[in-house]
Amino acid sequence: MSPTMSLPAWARPHWQPNDEEILLQFYVFGNFEAVRVPSQDYGSPGLPEGITSTNHHHHELRAWEGYPLGGSMGKLFKEEAPEAYRAAVDAPQVLVVRGRLPDQPDTGYLRDVMGVIAGLLDIGGVAVLDPQIVSLFDADGWRRRYLVPDGAPIRSHLLILRDAESEAGRSWIHTRGMRKFGRPDFSLRDVPDAQVNLAGSLCERLVELEVLGGRFQDGQQVEIPGLPEDLVARLGGGPEHPDFNNSFVEFRWPV
Repeated sequence: MSPTMSLPAWARPHWQPNDEEILLQFYVFGNFEAVRVPSQDYGSPGLPEGITSTNHHHHELRAWEGYPLGGSMGKLFKEEAPEAYRAAVDAPQVLVVRGRLPDQPDTGYLRDVMGVIAGLLDIGGVAVLDPQIVSLFDADGWRRRYLVPDGAPIRSHLLILRDAESEAGRSWIHTRGMRKFGRPDFSLRDVPDAQVNLAGSLCERLVELEVLGGRFQDGQQVEIPGLPEDLVARLGGGPEHPDFNNSFVEFRWPV
């Protein structure tokens, strides 16, 4: 059988190995048939070593302290994705796909995991929760985002967020999801509201550089056309950081 829609595995031409781990975690809700997951239809041989899947009765998962459809996160999904939320809540089974990997010179591991998720949606999956980008999709919504000609763009695997700073007229632009690639997230502080689009475009370029293997050093200067001075990278954060659950590279916009 020829692939239904092969998922991409990006080469990482700028790859510089580091000690940070890749973290993947997904919840797939549904009523799964007891058959082989057809991941090969999507160019995936199955889950890579280090990534596991466990099947749970949904009523058992509801008792977990970190149940992903409960609390404030569940309320958010109920408001922002009501159809996906209802499909997930009503599903009798939950398959949890998760694990950690050392830094990798390509992203074949992500292609393989996404191919398994695509296959699960073909055998009874109805919704997919990606907690790293705080997003819940129904099956069709997930397919529209990730099963597209030539593969979904890097941006689809991440969130780029905007929050108001304490100083009026300035915004904080930041990302979530870079742990999927074993790289820090980004934080752009004190961005004037008039330059938010420029900062968003910059964030996308920085993300792509890291996904393709690049790294930033503390104190590294980055020249940005149109700004009066270079941005300076400052490293911080860690897995317990409340805003990122990850390390981050922070830049402060010039005043």
